[in-house]
Amino acid sequence: MPKNMHHPEFVPHPLLSNGHLMTIVPALWPRKFSAAVRSGVRKIVEVEPGVKILTWHHMQPSPMGKPTIILVHGLEGSADSSGVCGTTQKAYMHGMNVVRMNLRNCGGTHNLTPTLYDSGMSEDVISLVRQLREKDKHNPIFVAGWSMGGNIVLKAAAELKKDGPSLLSGVCAISPPLDLSTSMLALERGFNQLYERHFLQNMKSDLREKAKLFPELYDPRYLRRIKKMRQFDDHYTAPIGGYGTAENYYHAASTLPILGQICVPTLIIHAQDDPLIPFAPFQSPNLKTPYIRLLAPKHGGHVGFVHKDNEAAPHFDRFWAENRVVNFSQQVMKNISAG
Repeated sequence: MPKNMHHPEFVPHPLLSNGHLMTIVPALWPRKFSAAVRSGVRKIVEVEPGVKILTWHHMQPSPMGKPTIILVHGLEGSADSSGVCGTTQKAYMHGMNVVRMNLRNCGGTHNLTPTLYDSGMSEDVISLVRQLREKDKHNPIFVAGWSMGGNIVLKAAAELKKDGPSLLSGVCAISPPLDLSTSMLALERGFNQLYERHFLQNMKSDLREKAKLFPELYDPRYLRRIKKMRQFDDHYTAPIGGYGTAENYYHAASTLPILGQICVPTLIIHAQDDPLIPFAPFQSPNLKTPYIRLLAPKHGGHVGFVHKDNEAAPHFDRFWAENRVVNFSQQVMKNISAG
């Protein structure tokens, strides 16, 4: 892990100390992004035969010799998600190339693949990393993911095992569901069912779009009977992804059992009051490796982390986790330069 990672501790905005408020309000927070974010270059990338994804590239004026960071959004999000765009702005300002990655079907790309995305789709991240590495064989490449995207980037690093350092310099995950079964149980309880309904409504809408494009693969009639995300996963996500059942999918796609295989510097950020993802999995001994550092403030909600003010440190804004991602990448690069 990088040494001397200086960063202010997270102090929540005084009006957002409740985990649910910290989850909901930041997602609705109006933000203005720089021209560097708005002027990315649209690129379609084939990650496996017949499967393409949409990426947005924000390259420095002289991109060669500069580190690159790939950013991966969460469930039912896109490369335009606020956390992804906010981190893009910060990373670009600090001299990094940035690639915003849409997962399969996201960002209006249902036509680019006959498949669905799922929480275990780490091979797409690995494919994109390999393609970037072919173009630049020496400079650092980082990956960072939010929520489901966090699980995916951690899974990618773990699956690479000792080959990881030849491709990646570091990995960041914000509020990742390390154990999908535990997270699904939490989503099905109490107030969290409102989040579940929101996600499920969007997933059903996506499936109807897929059925129009690929009617031989998808039958949307069963959607009327689906009331829970677990049912959707059992009928659509798991069979199409080759997992069989929802429980098999949750087990196979969870990163927690294989975290010990990670061999690159890794930062995990997770709030203890995250209402969607229980904290218990983050206390697992699987996280206690020399490569993983866990930042676990008491507050922060689910990918929220809005700091109390704009003066936590020079050049930082309220969005603490975004700053941590860039700070972590900078520190790794310093350690690489220092040998």
